[in-house]
Amino acid sequence: MTCATSAEVRTAPTGGTAAPPRRHPAPRPDIQGLRAVAVGLVVLSHAGVAGATGGYVGVDVFFVISGFLITSLLLRELTATGRVSLRAFYARRALRLLPASALVIVTTLAGAWLFLSPARFAEYAGDALGSALYTVNFRLAAAGTDYLAQTAPPSPFQHFWSLAVEEQFYLVWPLLLLLGTRLVRGRRRLLAAGLGVLCLGSFAFGVRMTDLSAPWAYFSSLTRAWELGAGALLALCAARLRKLPGAVAGPLSWLGLACIALAAVAYDDGTPFPGPYALLPVLGAVLVLAGGCAPARYGVGRLLGRRPLVRLGGLSYGWYLWHWPLLVIAPAALGRTDGTAGVPLALGLCAAALGPAWLTLRLVEDPVRFHRALAGRPGRGLALGAGLSAGTAALALTATAVPPAIATGPPAPPLARELAAAADPGARLTGLLTASPGVLPGNLSPALPEVKTNRSAVYRDGCHVDHGTTRATPCVYGDRTASRTVVLFGDSHAAQWFPALDRLATARGWRLVSLTKASCKAAEVTIVRRGEPYTACDTWRADAVARIGALRPDLVVVSSSEAGDPVRPAADLARQWTTGHADTFRRLGASGARVVALLDTPWPQGDPVDCAAANSGQLHACAARLPDAVRDPVRNTAVRAAADAVGIPVVDPAPWLCAARTGVCPVVVADTPVYRDDSHLSEAYAEALTPVLGRALDRLLDRL
Repeated sequence: MTCATSAEVRTAPTGGTAAPPRRHPAPRPDIQGLRAVAVGLVVLSHAGVAGATGGYVGVDVFFVISGFLITSLLLRELTATGRVSLRAFYARRALRLLPASALVIVTTLAGAWLFLSPARFAEYAGDALGSALYTVNFRLAAAGTDYLAQTAPPSPFQHFWSLAVEEQFYLVWPLLLLLGTRLVRGRRRLLAAGLGVLCLGSFAFGVRMTDLSAPWAYFSSLTRAWELGAGALLALCAARLRKLPGAVAGPLSWLGLACIALAAVAYDDGTPFPGPYALLPVLGAVLVLAGGCAPARYGVGRLLGRRPLVRLGGLSYGWYLWHWPLLVIAPAALGRTDGTAGVPLALGLCAAALGPAWLTLRLVEDPVRFHRALAGRPGRGLALGAGLSAGTAALALTATAVPPAIATGPPAPPLARELAAAADPGARLTGLLTASPGVLPGNLSPALPEVKTNRSAVYRDGCHVDHGTTRATPCVYGDRTASRTVVLFGDSHAAQWFPALDRLATARGWRLVSLTKASCKAAEVTIVRRGEPYTACDTWRADAVARIGALRPDLVVVSSSEAGDPVRPAADLARQWTTGHADTFRRLGASGARVVALLDTPWPQGDPVDCAAANSGQLHACAARLPDAVRDPVRNTAVRAAADAVGIPVVDPAPWLCAARTGVCPVVVADTPVYRDDSHLSEAYAEALTPVLGRALDRLLDRL
């Protein structure tokens, strides 16, 4: 969201690249107005306004504007001088972007240190580093593909992804433009054809990646390049567009604005974006810009060129930079326990962000860009930009070494050692649950900032497959040559038990086969994912059950989360889930294996790691309580009924997480965090439960 404006081509009063061409086109206030519309849609969407659920398409509009205006500037310089000064171009970009972004990064990092979860500060500092180096989009894409990180609260630096995409485009595009111009000897039709091929490739890649990996499709510069390229293509055709009759140009521009508005209203978080859906807002932005190239008395410029919108467009860069950190940090600073802002507060915070946006423009952006010591001296501009980037990056790196302190109390008994040494591990665990500490123990293992990063082998090895995978690929652990085979089957709430089963397999000489898939229920019930039937789960489940049949294991441990809704809910949900589970249990039993249904674990209140960090002296405030901790009592009962109908045993882990007498489910037991996030057990706690799980399996099945 850093594009230059037509006014900047002439005097650069409000942001963007101040280019040195000798001849200037007439200013286009409609582009400033379009920037205002784009940033307004993004802000409304981030504030949670119901009528703007697709307001994120404002980013796509900005991409088109950026491609159009930056290419126009480069072409104008190329036409006037026969060359493009890359040093001057990059220096102008540095002077335009880095002073404001560095200020926001430093301020946001300080706000995160003061008010956000200390357990996540290292993560936020990493995001600050990525933002300073304009690579945070890749970091966010990688985090988005991490199944266990998908319920994490948004980073206060998340909005820098779009700036990173633009800057990566600016780094490469001038070089490609110069190379392309030389190859085609200045023939713009051939240049446009070559750019069109690149845009088609980027668009096709984006559509494909939206199906394969939505985070990479959304954040990658390769999948977004075609949107900036669409603006660049428009710039190559600008001379012809100026000849459009006003009777054509005017309606085109209004149609474009309507396309943008339709996308903003019709799209929501469930829309598979960008994919082909990005065509609508991109086309809309192209039509608005194209229609504005020719004089049209009744074009959309009559609206977009009004002074309030033009002024707001001038503040769009700063408003975009400041509004998101306020939305993320201010609720925590105001004591909101859930860390979120309702729509009224969010709108108020977004409006308040206009204040620092205006101050940043007047006191930072303009004074730096137009300083006499920097004007016409690209070497100094590049040095200042490098210094700002290096300084901000160094601050982010330093911040990781001085995270906010988390108060702790006296040490607690080591849970894993206590259970392993106990004659009756279950009884010892019951006692430790009842005596769970009210203060974070000084010997917590792992420490809170490390709880979320600990991953078992099924995640490190890629054995817990993602949503798009339809083929079951068994991963084998334990003794690979053993005569006895145990299979772990289900979703991530089955995978959370891998540390314990892996320890049992090693100790008892089992061959352990892991077959788990993200959000894929064991029951033969098609559920909804991202607004559509999760058919990839059904295909994977059938393949996994067939593979288990071929394995003919001795034992299958089945478990899955109680979250997820059927695509076609039956009038009797309990019966629907009972039938679905029973069908799966029967198919698994047909392999000759003994089947055990492991019920879902009780769910904590919100994120227990963040809660423990914020309430380290009052951990009981973070504890959930039975029966409220049961995510879906209907589903819980259905699993029991299905197991009873098929004749297989059930293991209920609730007594391993919640105190027997009080029903309190603590977030820390002895020296060990119980949960890693808002639903999954921590690796350390699951591993500590090895002797308890082993005893339960022994009682049900005799010793394997």
